[in-house]
Amino acid sequence: MDAIINQLKSLALTEALPFLLKAMGALVLWFVGRTIINGFRRVLNLALQKRQLDSTLIRYVESLFAGSLTILLLLGILGMMGVETTSFAALLAAAGIAIGAAWAGLLSNFAAGIFLLVLRPFRVGDEISAAGITGVVQEIGLFATTLDTADNLRISVGNNRLFGDNIINFTHHPHRKLVVKLPLLHGGDVRMQMRALLEMVAAVPGVLQTPAPSVGVAEFTALGPVLGIGVHCKPTSATAVQNAVTDTAADFLVASGYAVPPQAAQQLLAKIS
Repeated sequence: MDAIINQLKSLALTEALPFLLKAMGALVLWFVGRTIINGFRRVLNLALQKRQLDSTLIRYVESLFAGSLTILLLLGILGMMGVETTSFAALLAAAGIAIGAAWAGLLSNFAAGIFLLVLRPFRVGDEISAAGITGVVQEIGLFATTLDTADNLRISVGNNRLFGDNIINFTHHPHRKLVVKLPLLHGGDVRMQMRALLEMVAAVPGVLQTPAPSVGVAEFTALGPVLGIGVHCKPTSATAVQNAVTDTAADFLVASGYAVPPQAAQQLLAKIS
């Protein structure tokens, strides 16, 4: 019995005590490492906020930074405990390659989302046209961007499609130019009509006076000249201003006695039917 007790004591001194010491050291290293990582994370958050980066990008960078350091911390703890970490690191690399190959499309959207957040071709609230869709940006996510269209539809577009296409930002500049074409008939005083139309258009609510509105001959047709009415307005009121200018042009045509010749009217009806 004494021999067994002595063997247990010897085993405790040679095996259990070093293991307990390593376990305690691993716990201390874990708590100290996590404290340091959280401190670095807060410093990184403050630095990124000072650079006025997008909140989504800030959260992504924080998570990537904290996740990478946490993996390194775990590898260090496993190495301290005597676990072979070389094969573990190789396993992580192989898993990363496999996940990357399986999620190639998703990762391409992810990479495009990062570029959209960094390069900022548009922001939340801008009206854009890209990937065959026109709408107001509601959210710029890491994988997809959400837009609300004029007919009140919400569409989520993969960031890779947006980033790989031409992006038209209608609200980037402080004002936007609109052009409305107005057909006239031969035989009238075009210059007088242009002056009268310019006065009417300048009085339309929402039309900016700087840059000033303009009316000019855009093209000539067999029926007569076609005037181009150019106005500038704020991007947020573009639709309302265009409708108002179109209504004003229609009122001008009615007041000037414009009527489509019978032959042209028949041709137009034939095309419609």
